[in-house]
Amino acid sequence: MEAFEKKLWLATPTMHGEEMKYVQEAYDTNWMSTVGENINEVERIAAEKAEMKYAVGLSCCTAALHLAVKHAGETLYGKPAISHGALEGKRVFCSDMTFDATLNPVVYEGGIPVFVDTEESSWNMDPVALEKAFQMYPDVKLVVSAELYGFPGRMDIIKEICEKHGALLIEDAAEAMGATIHGKQCGSFGDYSAISYNGNKIITGSSGGCLLTNAIEVANKARKWSTQSRENAPWYQHEEVGYNYRMSNVIAGVIRGQYPYLEEHIARKKAIYERYEKAFSDLPAKMNPVVEGTEPNYWLSAMIVDRDAMCQQVRDDSKALYRKEAGKTCPTEILETLAKYNAEGRPLWKPMHMQPMYRMHEFVTREGSGRCKTNAYIAGEGMDVGADLFARGLCLPSDIKMTAQEQDKVIEIVRSCFQ
Repeated sequence: MEAFEKKLWLATPTMHGEEMKYVQEAYDTNWMSTVGENINEVERIAAEKAEMKYAVGLSCCTAALHLAVKHAGETLYGKPAISHGALEGKRVFCSDMTFDATLNPVVYEGGIPVFVDTEESSWNMDPVALEKAFQMYPDVKLVVSAELYGFPGRMDIIKEICEKHGALLIEDAAEAMGATIHGKQCGSFGDYSAISYNGNKIITGSSGGCLLTNAIEVANKARKWSTQSRENAPWYQHEEVGYNYRMSNVIAGVIRGQYPYLEEHIARKKAIYERYEKAFSDLPAKMNPVVEGTEPNYWLSAMIVDRDAMCQQVRDDSKALYRKEAGKTCPTEILETLAKYNAEGRPLWKPMHMQPMYRMHEFVTREGSGRCKTNAYIAGEGMDVGADLFARGLCLPSDIKMTAQEQDKVIEIVRSCFQ
């Protein structure tokens, strides 16, 4: 089998041409900064699509999460001294299996992340473990929960648990735009929510994000903070810390041109997932779980190898090794084999409680407080759910420009690893 002539990527932007019309409009009208009609339209469409009242266009999803965390902190604990963050010394329950951008804003604001283990049946925050966390730390008043790879978990139940305990919920819907839970849009469950237009997302502006809220005072405060907290004065007047977080009208033009294709992109991602699912149905492996009552956006197709089909695999913080066994495989072998044929895959997100900077932080499983027991990740008994999924899982090429013939070749490569 020959390698792909051109690299087959995990996920790349798919442009349609209409984007340039709005970029040109920004150029022609000379609205090249952080105000303009493109931003206005992106905010209108984003709020409408997510079934929220307001959207604030920002430079990235991390900025949206930061402003959400900051506002939540000030709402819960009051405005801090200028030298302190809004969550100074306060615990915050956070998704464990996610990209670190989900919880880094908690640290920006002086908070202490407490990681909540992953639910095996959804790959998202485990509501049972979250309830256990509230039993252990009933004073916690903020939860930051992410939706993994566009496959929603139990965000509706997590919302109910937060309301029961008087906690605010920040929903990181960066990967889940257009996905639904019981017909309700992801991004509409949080007291604050964030979506992403990063270069590999379901639609893109190359960068950018939105903070979503139903409260006009939150939207107004986020807009003020995102433009360096300028006061309404004829000179540059500042009474609180601000940030250069506002979305560019040029970037907004790309996003505005992408939005009409959101549903088409989701349909094409779903077709990729279903082809993988059918092709691997006889292998000792499983694809991303689809939770009953949810409709994913299928952003990234991922798989985990069954425990009894795992060959020996060990990882440290930068390298991985495996020992080949007949009829068995592991993510390292599959990823290295894909790379040999010029195709990109990735490991599943490494859980936050296993990251060097967060290993000493508290971590809550269904059973209570826990720690990662090993950094070797030899899948088996005694591993928490997130560590086990990381040990056995990988993301497959999911680019919607991938042809059926190219995907067939990926399937053949993956199947060969199980021989």
